[in-house]
Amino acid sequence: MAGTTKRIHALLGGAGIAAIAFASQAVAQVTLLDAITIIATRTEEYAIDTLAPVSTIRENEFQQFRPTRTHEIFTGVPGVTTSSSAQEASTSINIRGMQDFGRVAVLVDGARQNYARIGHQSGAGSFFLESELLGGVDVARGPTSNIYGSGAIGGVVTFRTKDVEDIISPGAPWGVQANASTGTNGFNGVGSLFFANRISPNAEFIVGGSVRDQDSYKSGDGTKVPLSGQEVQTFLIKGTFRPAEGHQIKTGLIIYNADWLNGTPPGTALPLATVTRNFNSVNTTATVNYKYKPLDSQFVDFDSTVYWNRADVTTLLRNYNVAPTPTQLGIFGPVGTRTSYLIDTVGFDLNNTSRFSAGGFEHAFTYGADMFRDDVQNNATAGFGAGYNPRGERQVSGGFMQLKSTYSSWLQFITALRYDNYSLEGINLANGGAVSNSGDRLSPKFTIGITPIQSTTIFASYAEGYRAPAVTETLVSAQHPGGPGANFPFIPNPNLRPEVGKNIEIGLNIKQDNWLVAGDKLRIKTAVFQNNVDDFIDTVNLTRAGFPGGSALCPAGLFPGAPYFFCVQYQNINQARITGFEFEGMYDRGSWFVGLAGHVIRGENIETGAGLNSVHPPMAAVTFGTRWLDGRLSTAIRWAAVAAKKREDITGTLAQQLLVATGSYNLVNLYVSYQIDPTLQLGFSVENLLNEQYKIYTHEFASPGVTAKLSLRKMFGPAPDLTAVNNLNTASLRPQAAR
Repeated sequence: MAGTTKRIHALLGGAGIAAIAFASQAVAQVTLLDAITIIATRTEEYAIDTLAPVSTIRENEFQQFRPTRTHEIFTGVPGVTTSSSAQEASTSINIRGMQDFGRVAVLVDGARQNYARIGHQSGAGSFFLESELLGGVDVARGPTSNIYGSGAIGGVVTFRTKDVEDIISPGAPWGVQANASTGTNGFNGVGSLFFANRISPNAEFIVGGSVRDQDSYKSGDGTKVPLSGQEVQTFLIKGTFRPAEGHQIKTGLIIYNADWLNGTPPGTALPLATVTRNFNSVNTTATVNYKYKPLDSQFVDFDSTVYWNRADVTTLLRNYNVAPTPTQLGIFGPVGTRTSYLIDTVGFDLNNTSRFSAGGFEHAFTYGADMFRDDVQNNATAGFGAGYNPRGERQVSGGFMQLKSTYSSWLQFITALRYDNYSLEGINLANGGAVSNSGDRLSPKFTIGITPIQSTTIFASYAEGYRAPAVTETLVSAQHPGGPGANFPFIPNPNLRPEVGKNIEIGLNIKQDNWLVAGDKLRIKTAVFQNNVDDFIDTVNLTRAGFPGGSALCPAGLFPGAPYFFCVQYQNINQARITGFEFEGMYDRGSWFVGLAGHVIRGENIETGAGLNSVHPPMAAVTFGTRWLDGRLSTAIRWAAVAAKKREDITGTLAQQLLVATGSYNLVNLYVSYQIDPTLQLGFSVENLLNEQYKIYTHEFASPGVTAKLSLRKMFGPAPDLTAVNNLNTASLRPQAAR
């Protein structure tokens, strides 16, 4: 759709400085517009009030939109895109053009997800998670949340899995939630069941899980995307104990198991895929969280998490589509070859907040430390697996201090300082030598917010972030499989330096109630930013030695077999610059709501002027919805317009440009939700209503054509205590001035 880019800029220009609609939030319930989050400062505050680009998604929204793939959760979130493959169960999150190898810190119940098996699209920096388990997602864009740990120069995404309060009605001793959904465009059946029990006021638990069985789908032009199905089973158990006043211990275990096929099935022929492999992924997350907050002290508000996460991915070579060449046998091995990639991440995160008054200000002083250690193991008899995902260890640790100071209701300062340290060890497979790298740095942050009138806050921020190179970036050494033009070596770079992000941001928050009529709500968050990244790590093509402009780093004979004309290496770019603006907001009239979402982001290599391939094209989304029958029936329609990523905007060889370039497209989705009674909800949706043929940038295959979904949620248990519900909605969890 050639006019999509013009329509995006028209939408954004018409919006002025702001606007987005989260249809999901409005459909679910109005109170979600003011969700409480701690992602920006580790202190409780409403998302709309944060002096940072923050977005929230809550459990009712997942029920409303019933995402088939995890990446669909982030549809319409400004500045956030994903990389994924229809033949892959994992997802990579891209925030403001920053992605992979920890640039976006992903945490599940406080545990880092550092899976980084290199591959097409969703690979180096992805995670495995089933949306049926989720109770909430918070997103912070840019290094403004560097207090969450090292590496997050792109942003932070925290996932919270379901807990007791998501299942049990206030005041009830137990509850059950059952969810089921199915859809067209290939069988897609999902079911989940959760049971929660309050044993006593000081002990409670939740246990449950989900099953997803998904067949291959067809894209908008009717073409069946090969091997795009998957089977997923999950298990969740969490327990909460309060042994004494002010003390809370929460333990959790999540097991995710997925099976899928990757490649091309027999009888099909794609030029760059000649094998079919079985994949199995088992992702295990175990956490222990301890909180201590005595009622009689403002100086102690302690929160700590110890965690272990294991991503264990095994592959089995199922077949070759054509008779394998000696080169292919050297890369993949014979039929039946089994490989495994395993990464264990252990770590902790602890912090405390002390609150006090001084100099006319209300202060919240937060300080803490964190550490994680990645142990990467690879068992592969063929060269493809062993060198692509080399063994190694990396330890990253740090500490921070942050002072959040509020004067009256119109002035706020946030000053923070973080220290990071890392060490990396492994073997350079190219020469057999040992590699040992380390480094450290101090990263400052400063934010000022001014509220000249009650409904409007303007803020400015400067924040730095520090990311250590990953094991794979440093040590990758393998031959890329494929035919002419796609057969090339990756070569290691043991001298990679850490990246340093330096982000400048100006934002605006608008929070207005009773704006045009009594009871209406206007919410707007918008920001413009510039992130200068020193020593940005990116893949660089090196011409083979012996050709004009050839590099000695890329000699002939690195790997036997088919000839190659260039090599690929991760290298430091002196400076990359990413600029853009994004916005989110909505106007809610009660019986209807409307809004707009979007971003425009640009990135370039300052040395060469070339664009950054990790930056996604502009996006804008308009949403309109209605509520009927006292809010029991909700409808919403969303139009998302996404610009093209043209070949000339992509850095690389002609073959690489043609492979990843995408056209512009328009996506229209329709959602309907009906609350039959307080315990039973029926949902219906039609996605890609216009049956558009489109491919999301950095997704490996075209997306599904028109797809209809039907969902049902049933709650069992004692009837809701309406008095308790009203008390919960009107009381307690209101942030204090400096919280």
